[in-house]
Amino acid sequence: MEPTDPLRSQLSRYLAWHEAHAGFDAAVKGVPFALQGQPPAGLPHSPWQLLEHMRIAQADILDFCRNASYVHMKWPDDYWPPNPAPPGEQAWDESVGAYRRDREAMQQLTSDSAVDLFARIPHGEKQTYLREVLLVADHASYHVGQLVLVRRLLGCWGAG
Repeated sequence: MEPTDPLRSQLSRYLAWHEAHAGFDAAVKGVPFALQGQPPAGLPHSPWQLLEHMRIAQADILDFCRNASYVHMKWPDDYWPPNPAPPGEQAWDESVGAYRRDREAMQQLTSDSAVDLFARIPHGEKQTYLREVLLVADHASYHVGQLVLVRRLLGCWGAG
């Protein structure tokens, strides 16, 4: 057993956290297509925009961790979908599937003992792998909370 194994295990669980609050999987389950592109009154984002933003940001951070030829995206334009509504009825499920695949890839990166979590990412600017894993988890938690609120305001949140 490596000294970092307990940390790696905890971080892997943290990426899919659902113990202290609703997790990603609960927050995206059962959103009717008619409401996916509807921002609630007074709020700037629809469920679709929040989901896509979470997917895009996680994919970007994963790419940064794995790709020595990583190219920075433009903030905020490249991180938010321009339209509040998904382009079609399959888009929601495709985005959810992509998010889950990238989350699993982040969990695998976190669990890989060949990756020194405390090491700086070679092509970064002082960022460590640990920082990026924590950033993904923190970012997801923040926006999952927003998605739950948006769903409550739209009347389509039944989990509790």
